[in-house]
Amino acid sequence: MIRLDLDIWNKKLRNRTPDEIVEWALRLSDNRIVTTSFGVYSAVLLSTMSRHDKNIRVVWCDTLYNEPNTYTHASSLIKDYNLNIQKYQSLLTKEEIDKTIGLPNIGDNNHSVFSEVVKLEPFRRALKEQNPDVWFTNIRVRQTEYRNKKDILSYSKDGILKVSPFYYWSDADLDAYLEKHQLPKNIDYFDPIKVLQNRECGIHLQ
Repeated sequence: MIRLDLDIWNKKLRNRTPDEIVEWALRLSDNRIVTTSFGVYSAVLLSTMSRHDKNIRVVWCDTLYNEPNTYTHASSLIKDYNLNIQKYQSLLTKEEIDKTIGLPNIGDNNHSVFSEVVKLEPFRRALKEQNPDVWFTNIRVRQTEYRNKKDILSYSKDGILKVSPFYYWSDADLDAYLEKHQLPKNIDYFDPIKVLQNRECGIHLQ
Protein backbone atom coordinates (compact mmCIF):
# COMPACT_ATOMS: atom_id res chain seq x y z
CA MET A 1 0.00 0.00 0.00
CA ILE A 2 1.37 3.38 -1.03
CA ARG A 3 1.04 6.21 1.47
CA LEU A 4 1.49 9.79 0.31
CA ASP A 5 0.55 13.20 1.62
CA LEU A 6 -2.07 13.93 -1.03
CA ASP A 7 -2.25 17.65 -0.31
CA ILE A 8 1.47 18.07 -0.93
CA TRP A 9 1.65 15.87 -4.00
CA ASN A 10 -1.50 17.20 -5.64
CA LYS A 11 -0.02 20.70 -5.38
CA LYS A 12 3.27 19.47 -6.88
CA LEU A 13 1.50 17.73 -9.76
CA ARG A 14 -1.11 20.43 -10.44
CA ASN A 15 0.81 22.03 -13.31
CA ARG A 16 2.45 18.87 -14.64
CA THR A 17 1.43 17.39 -17.98
CA PRO A 18 -0.47 14.10 -18.03
CA ASP A 19 2.64 12.38 -19.39
CA GLU A 20 4.72 13.72 -16.53
CA ILE A 21 2.10 12.61 -14.00
CA VAL A 22 2.02 9.12 -15.50
CA GLU A 23 5.81 8.87 -15.52
CA TRP A 24 5.94 9.93 -11.87
CA ALA A 25 3.21 7.50 -10.79
CA LEU A 26 4.70 4.53 -12.64
CA ARG A 27 7.81 4.81 -10.48
CA LEU A 28 5.75 4.18 -7.36
CA SER A 29 4.93 0.52 -8.04
CA ASP A 30 5.00 -2.17 -10.70
CA ASN A 31 1.63 -3.39 -9.44
CA ARG A 32 -0.75 -1.15 -11.38
CA ILE A 33 -3.90 -1.16 -13.46
CA VAL A 34 -5.78 1.26 -15.67
CA THR A 35 -9.58 1.04 -15.85
CA THR A 36 -11.73 1.81 -18.85
CA SER A 37 -15.32 1.57 -19.97
CA PHE A 38 -14.26 2.41 -23.54
CA GLY A 39 -16.26 5.59 -23.18
CA VAL A 40 -16.19 8.85 -25.10
CA TYR A 41 -12.58 9.83 -24.37
CA SER A 42 -11.15 6.40 -23.58
CA ALA A 43 -8.58 6.65 -26.39
CA VAL A 44 -6.89 9.56 -24.60
CA LEU A 45 -5.94 7.68 -21.42
CA LEU A 46 -5.38 4.31 -23.08
CA SER A 47 -3.05 5.70 -25.75
CA THR A 48 -1.15 7.58 -23.04
CA MET A 49 -0.76 4.55 -20.80
CA SER A 50 0.25 2.39 -23.75
CA ARG A 51 3.13 4.72 -24.54
CA HIS A 52 4.49 4.47 -21.02
CA ASP A 53 3.69 0.86 -20.10
CA LYS A 54 2.64 -1.47 -22.91
CA ASN A 55 1.93 -4.31 -20.50
CA ILE A 56 -0.18 -2.50 -17.94
CA ARG A 57 -3.30 -4.45 -16.99
CA VAL A 58 -6.37 -2.82 -18.53
CA VAL A 59 -9.46 -3.63 -16.47
CA TRP A 60 -12.72 -3.46 -18.40
CA CYS A 61 -16.00 -4.20 -16.64
CA ASP A 62 -18.32 -4.91 -19.54
CA THR A 63 -21.93 -4.31 -18.49
CA LEU A 64 -23.11 -6.46 -21.45
CA TYR A 65 -25.42 -3.55 -22.35
CA ASN A 66 -23.02 -1.34 -24.29
CA GLU A 67 -24.02 0.12 -27.63
CA PRO A 68 -22.70 -1.81 -30.67
CA ASN A 69 -20.42 1.11 -31.50
CA THR A 70 -18.76 0.82 -28.08
CA TYR A 71 -17.83 -2.80 -28.74
CA THR A 72 -16.42 -1.77 -32.12
CA HIS A 73 -14.50 1.07 -30.45
CA ALA A 74 -13.15 -1.32 -27.80
CA SER A 75 -12.04 -3.89 -30.37
CA SER A 76 -10.24 -1.21 -32.34
CA LEU A 77 -8.33 0.18 -29.35
CA ILE A 78 -7.49 -3.30 -28.04
CA LYS A 79 -6.01 -4.18 -31.42
CA ASP A 80 -4.28 -0.85 -32.08
CA TYR A 81 -2.50 -0.76 -28.70
CA ASN A 82 -2.30 -4.51 -28.07
CA LEU A 83 -3.97 -3.89 -24.72
CA ASN A 84 -3.50 -6.34 -21.88
CA ILE A 85 -7.24 -6.60 -21.28
CA GLN A 86 -8.59 -8.05 -18.05
CA LYS A 87 -12.29 -8.31 -18.81
CA TYR A 88 -14.90 -8.72 -16.10
CA GLN A 89 -18.64 -9.06 -16.42
CA SER A 90 -21.71 -10.24 -14.53
CA LEU A 91 -21.83 -13.79 -13.23
CA LEU A 92 -25.24 -13.93 -14.92
CA THR A 93 -25.69 -14.00 -18.68
CA LYS A 94 -27.43 -11.11 -20.40
CA GLU A 95 -30.37 -13.41 -21.08
CA GLU A 96 -30.65 -14.26 -17.38
CA ILE A 97 -30.49 -10.58 -16.43
CA ASP A 98 -33.16 -9.69 -18.99
CA LYS A 99 -35.49 -12.37 -17.60
CA THR A 100 -34.95 -11.69 -13.89
CA ILE A 101 -34.18 -7.97 -13.61
CA GLY A 102 -34.66 -6.40 -17.02
CA LEU A 103 -33.16 -3.05 -18.02
CA PRO A 104 -34.70 -0.64 -15.49
CA ASN A 105 -34.52 3.15 -15.62
CA ILE A 106 -32.91 5.02 -12.71
CA GLY A 107 -36.28 5.64 -11.07
CA ASP A 108 -37.08 1.92 -10.92
CA ASN A 109 -36.58 0.01 -7.67
CA ASN A 110 -34.72 -2.66 -9.65
CA HIS A 111 -32.06 -0.23 -10.85
CA SER A 112 -29.88 -0.67 -7.76
CA VAL A 113 -30.09 -4.45 -8.18
CA PHE A 114 -29.24 -4.12 -11.86
CA SER A 115 -26.27 -1.87 -11.03
CA GLU A 116 -24.95 -4.37 -8.48
CA VAL A 117 -25.25 -7.34 -10.83
CA VAL A 118 -23.84 -5.84 -14.03
CA LYS A 119 -21.19 -3.43 -12.75
CA LEU A 120 -20.50 -3.14 -9.04
CA GLU A 121 -19.99 -6.83 -8.21
CA PRO A 122 -17.78 -7.41 -11.27
CA PHE A 123 -15.73 -4.36 -10.39
CA ARG A 124 -15.23 -5.38 -6.75
CA ARG A 125 -14.18 -8.79 -8.03
CA ALA A 126 -11.73 -7.15 -10.42
CA LEU A 127 -10.11 -5.07 -7.68
CA LYS A 128 -9.87 -8.10 -5.40
CA GLU A 129 -8.26 -10.28 -8.05
CA GLN A 130 -5.96 -7.63 -9.51
CA ASN A 131 -5.13 -6.16 -6.09
CA PRO A 132 -3.24 -3.12 -7.46
CA ASP A 133 -1.19 -0.55 -5.59
CA VAL A 134 -1.84 2.09 -8.26
CA TRP A 135 -5.04 2.59 -10.25
CA PHE A 136 -4.98 4.91 -13.28
CA THR A 137 -8.35 6.36 -14.18
CA ASN A 138 -9.85 9.12 -16.30
CA ILE A 139 -12.11 10.86 -13.79
CA ARG A 140 -12.15 14.63 -14.22
CA VAL A 141 -13.32 17.69 -12.35
CA ARG A 142 -16.77 19.02 -13.35
CA GLN A 143 -18.04 15.54 -14.25
CA THR A 144 -20.02 14.92 -11.05
CA GLU A 145 -20.37 16.50 -7.62
CA TYR A 146 -18.42 13.59 -6.13
CA ARG A 147 -15.54 13.94 -8.61
CA ASN A 148 -15.31 17.68 -7.97
CA LYS A 149 -14.09 16.79 -4.48
CA LYS A 150 -11.24 14.63 -5.78
CA ASP A 151 -7.93 15.60 -7.39
CA ILE A 152 -5.16 14.16 -9.55
CA LEU A 153 -4.35 11.81 -6.68
CA SER A 154 -6.88 10.24 -4.35
CA TYR A 155 -7.42 7.00 -2.48
CA SER A 156 -10.06 4.34 -2.96
CA LYS A 157 -11.86 3.19 0.16
CA ASP A 158 -9.47 0.20 0.23
CA GLY A 159 -6.39 2.41 0.10
CA ILE A 160 -5.49 2.02 -3.57
CA LEU A 161 -3.75 5.11 -4.93
CA LYS A 162 -5.89 6.48 -7.77
CA VAL A 163 -4.13 8.58 -10.39
CA SER A 164 -6.14 10.78 -12.77
CA PRO A 165 -3.62 12.35 -15.18
CA PHE A 166 -6.27 14.36 -17.08
CA TYR A 167 -8.21 15.46 -14.00
CA TYR A 168 -8.16 19.18 -14.81
CA TRP A 169 -8.78 18.84 -18.54
CA SER A 170 -12.07 20.00 -20.04
CA ASP A 171 -14.02 18.27 -22.81
CA ALA A 172 -12.67 20.90 -25.19
CA ASP A 173 -9.11 20.05 -24.14
CA LEU A 174 -9.72 16.37 -24.78
CA ASP A 175 -11.40 17.03 -28.12
CA ALA A 176 -8.37 19.03 -29.21
CA TYR A 177 -6.10 16.21 -28.04
CA LEU A 178 -8.07 13.64 -30.04
CA GLU A 179 -7.88 15.80 -33.15
CA LYS A 180 -4.17 16.54 -32.75
CA HIS A 181 -3.27 12.88 -32.32
CA GLN A 182 -5.93 11.57 -34.71
CA LEU A 183 -7.56 9.38 -32.06
CA PRO A 184 -11.13 8.03 -32.21
CA LYS A 185 -13.99 9.39 -30.10
CA ASN A 186 -16.79 7.08 -28.98
CA ILE A 187 -19.68 9.45 -29.57
CA ASP A 188 -22.37 6.76 -29.06
CA TYR A 189 -21.28 5.71 -25.55
CA PHE A 190 -24.09 5.08 -23.09
CA ASP A 191 -23.77 3.72 -19.54
CA PRO A 192 -27.01 2.01 -18.40
CA ILE A 193 -25.86 2.31 -14.79
CA LYS A 194 -24.93 5.97 -14.80
CA VAL A 195 -27.59 7.06 -17.35
CA LEU A 196 -27.17 10.77 -16.61
CA GLN A 197 -23.81 12.44 -17.29
CA ASN A 198 -23.63 14.05 -13.85
CA ARG A 199 -24.47 10.82 -12.02
CA GLU A 200 -21.91 8.40 -10.56
CA CYS A 201 -21.94 4.86 -11.91
CA GLY A 202 -20.61 3.58 -8.60
CA ILE A 203 -17.17 2.14 -9.33
CA HIS A 204 -15.36 5.26 -8.15
CA LEU A 205 -17.13 4.97 -4.81
CA GLN A 206 -15.27 1.69 -4.33
